[in-house]
Amino acid sequence: MSTAHTNPAPHTQTNVGTSASAPARAAATAGSRDIRLDFFRGIAMFIILIAHIPFNRLSNYIPARYGWSDAAEIFVFCSGMASALAFGKVFVTRGWGMGLARVAYRCWQVYWAHVCLFLAVAATKAAIDLSGVWQAYGSFDKNFVDSMGITRFFDQTQEALIGLLTLTYVPNYFDILPMYLVILGMIPLVMAAARVHPWLAMGGCVAVWAVAQTGALDLPAEPWGDRPWFFNPFGWQLVFFTGFAFMRGWLPKPPVTTGLIALAAVFLIASVPFGRWQIWTQVPWIESWRDANTILFAKTEEGILRYLHFLAMAYLAWAAAGPGGARLMTGGHGALARLWDGARGVILKVGQQSLAVFIFSMWAAQMLGFALDFTAERGWGPTLAVNLAGMAMVVGVAYLAAWFKSAPWRGR
Repeated sequence: MSTAHTNPAPHTQTNVGTSASAPARAAATAGSRDIRLDFFRGIAMFIILIAHIPFNRLSNYIPARYGWSDAAEIFVFCSGMASALAFGKVFVTRGWGMGLARVAYRCWQVYWAHVCLFLAVAATKAAIDLSGVWQAYGSFDKNFVDSMGITRFFDQTQEALIGLLTLTYVPNYFDILPMYLVILGMIPLVMAAARVHPWLAMGGCVAVWAVAQTGALDLPAEPWGDRPWFFNPFGWQLVFFTGFAFMRGWLPKPPVTTGLIALAAVFLIASVPFGRWQIWTQVPWIESWRDANTILFAKTEEGILRYLHFLAMAYLAWAAAGPGGARLMTGGHGALARLWDGARGVILKVGQQSLAVFIFSMWAAQMLGFALDFTAERGWGPTLAVNLAGMAMVVGVAYLAAWFKSAPWRGR
């Protein structure tokens, strides 16, 4: 979803080893929901909304503008952690077959979420164009279907519709959920390898990522051209299964030391001139270096610099959150403590309902961009108002989704 898809701070469990028959060890890896997982995934959902509002001035100040990685890594990493809890436990306690069924059920949900998201956005864009409201009140000429790059869907509907349902037509902006689908489909294979040894599973993930860097595993994104998927799942699966491995206990939790904190911080600071376009476009040698080494930070294949940048950011978040996320909690009783408690509760709720929030935000971002199109040069006043309205809607959707999931009609 962007994508279509939390906590960069891994909460590791006891290693399940190579056996799937020890209930005690299985229970240890199952764990309960980690506050850090939901907190950081909630933060990522707000950033993703801001990043997807077209020509949003506020998006120039999100973390992605100051380094290699962005909120997509947070989303995918935390999805890996959540999947380790939701699906990995089933493989260990109920067997490989039931684990496969559990993953297949989730793939079914994500698949239709992707299809419906595309149709909802495409229909909304078409309705805006057909209504004539833009022609009557807009300040410049604009075709909203064309602005999304989905004109072919309407011009060659039969071919595009088949491509949409077979995932051979994956327009830009609608590429995160298909990527997530393929990665979910890899879970049974990774869990089977982990029965031999967890390092076999992780070694396989690294090998697939390495091959993806060559472009050999690119997937076609349209029937009429050679454009590949913008998010190559075989590259991005390394981020997902890194989070998965931390939560399953295949990777040890990193020690919190002054040296590692300093190293991570220096790496992040050193990355700023290479990620901030206002800097690298004005420094010829940095621009030349970027042009010659795009494979190192390519988003499509999840280049090594993006991966390392995210790990450094995740490590600092892990250290800052404290053991078990203790520093995210408050023990005070003042106004600031109460304000933080309320904000934290909202962020956690958004993180817990990430799929529903993500799907809604991808649609809402386009509508918020449409609203900004009516403002004069997208000034800061309207920009902040639209972004705050979008965040409020995201929060509302999170609480509504949680209410429906609670099945209140079953109670008194």
